[in-house]
Amino acid sequence: MDINTQTQFCGVIGNPIEHSLSPAIHNAAFQKLGLNFVYLAWKVESIGAAINGLRALGNFRGASVTIPHKVSALPLLDRVDTTARHIGAINTIVADQGTLSGYNTDATGALRALRDGGVALKGQRVALVGSGGAARAIAFALAAESGAQRLTILGIDEKERAALGADLRSKTSLAVDDIPLTESTLNATLPQTQVLIHSTPIGMSPKVEDSCVPAQFLHAGLAVMDIVYNPRETQLLKDARRVGCKVVPGLEMFLHQAAAQFELWTNHPAPTDVMRTVLESRFQ
Repeated sequence: MDINTQTQFCGVIGNPIEHSLSPAIHNAAFQKLGLNFVYLAWKVESIGAAINGLRALGNFRGASVTIPHKVSALPLLDRVDTTARHIGAINTIVADQGTLSGYNTDATGALRALRDGGVALKGQRVALVGSGGAARAIAFALAAESGAQRLTILGIDEKERAALGADLRSKTSLAVDDIPLTESTLNATLPQTQVLIHSTPIGMSPKVEDSCVPAQFLHAGLAVMDIVYNPRETQLLKDARRVGCKVVPGLEMFLHQAAAQFELWTNHPAPTDVMRTVLESRFQ
């Protein structure tokens, strides 16, 4: 596809940005569908200056927003999706006739990954390990769209965990518990749980043998998603497979959050097969 005066452009805003896989994924998807789009990577220190600059450019269609700008970008936009506002962070900007709208596709990406992995959520008890930014996105998505019966947040940071629990109880109708992450709380919670979602960085490369959830607490009636995608199969997922759990790798959430962004920008269904191939090639 030739770049010309009609080419619409998107990109990722973050700092650092050198490690981002998003340009490879999105450009492959644009090429597959023959769309006159291009996707770039922008190292940004001042989010306010960056957004003002993008507003001035006529062919700007949207952006991915990553660390450290997910929270600070939100008040700079013209409108923000309800779930993203509840989360308190956005990861996607869509430009439409001069209006900038914010979304959080980490939230929808997690639910799509679970559903595509054959994990039922309606009426289920869900345990969420962690209470940081990714956990907030997943928790509010569960409250908004999943039909889950109950959510138990198992948090390491007491203040963060309590704040997330309080936010969910005040802003949604989902039944929510928030408790410390200990062996005793895992032992009490997981036997009654159908879906376990791990949303901390523990187990990420290079500390690939670490896990928040010791293997003895897993059981075959549990579906397990780990949002860590490097390595592709974390220690938690290895342990889960061993006891017969259904597993959803973190690469699937990463893929589906990108696919949701692509659809917001282009109004076309994302070619997830192509996007998955590009992602998997980076983890051979």
